[in-house]
Amino acid sequence: MATWGLILETTVGLGEHKHTEAYVMAHVEGGREMALAELERRARAYTPEHPRSPKRRRLFRDGDGFLLVVDGAWQSHATRFYAAELLDDTDRPAPAERVSDEPVAAEVLPATTRELPPPPPPPSVAVAVERDEDGVPVKPAWLGRTDLP
Repeated sequence: MATWGLILETTVGLGEHKHTEAYVMAHVEGGREMALAELERRARAYTPEHPRSPKRRRLFRDGDGFLLVVDGAWQSHATRFYAAELLDDTDRPAPAERVSDEPVAAEVLPATTRELPPPPPPPSVAVAVERDEDGVPVKPAWLGRTDLP
């Protein structure tokens, strides 16, 4: 049984800091048609952050995905949704070893959808930072980061 990733691509940030980010919304185990049906359900229910005052909303189907175009007062915003078969995942747990020839219970269950945690908030969200009287942060932004040498 194939595992499908339901992927959302959207533009985040403002001005010169605009960029595209991809999020895996969920995994679906089953056939391609089942994954596309779940993807369409999520695309129809999705409400993008921008534009804040939508004037028109259009959902297009394109092959293994969907394109949502929302027209705002000043510009249009697009979000892509697509289903892709998962081939490899470094975070996927190793399959359990079988001790007998009897089928594993998961193989006889109907196809399911496995939810993942929601994506992190876009970088445009401001976080309250404690500052001294000159406006300088009391704690530097790099302090406590584990990704620095």
